[in-house]
Amino acid sequence: MLAIHGGDYHYKAELTRNCIAVIIHEALRIQPPQNGSTQKNAATRIAHLFMDLLERQFPIDSTADPLRLRTAQDFAENLSVHINYLNRSVKEVTGKPTSAHIAERIAAEAKALLQHTDWSVADIAYSLGFEYPTYFNNYFKRVTGTTPKSFRKQ
Repeated sequence: MLAIHGGDYHYKAELTRNCIAVIIHEALRIQPPQNGSTQKNAATRIAHLFMDLLERQFPIDSTADPLRLRTAQDFAENLSVHINYLNRSVKEVTGKPTSAHIAERIAAEAKALLQHTDWSVADIAYSLGFEYPTYFNNYFKRVTGTTPKSFRKQ
């Protein structure tokens, strides 16, 4: 837009105005609804509580403070609901099982730790709650298709 503004195009003011209008409309389109977090039913409320609890565990800042909630059972106990109810609620609201959400978020955090820290793969494995680094290697390869070391080198 700066290049257009500084150029000699005859309709540069209209073009700049239209570009700004597109940006504003895109921002309005992707903006969350303004009517707050009104949940329609208990399943929606439980699913939102689960997603919030999942996200609050991240980012992992220290190898001394490992991930505490790793399974759907852990989340169900923390939310004081039966695991079947949690799984049914999350699947109904999001279309994906609870375990898929957990796996995706752990994989995303593993990728971030591999890219942005100098922690060893073993330290990352332990901080993500894996009992052994080999379990983490197998998990990471199954989810991403590559090993943690290969991912770090990319």
